[in-house]
Amino acid sequence: MLGNTTLAAEVTHISRHGFWLLLDDDEELLLPFEQFPWFRQATVEQIIHVERPTANHLYWPDLDVDLSVDSLRRPGDFPLVSQGSPAVVSPR
Repeated sequence: MLGNTTLAAEVTHISRHGFWLLLDDDEELLLPFEQFPWFRQATVEQIIHVERPTANHLYWPDLDVDLSVDSLRRPGDFPLVSQGSPAVVSPR
């Protein structure tokens, strides 16, 4: 009887610039906060709570963030746009 394949994703390091994500014990990818702003204000617990439901799908349930693994491998092919708060312009 064959067992289920377990897809692994583990955060291995967090710095003020971003964090490293280890996939299946053989591929480590950097997620810089500049390119992935959804994680900038997240707690350590929120960042390390990552699920990998399929080979190309990562999910952070505490942040409600879904990313494809391909977008991490080739971020230039997947331009990201954050829908943050609009900038406040002060009067002159």
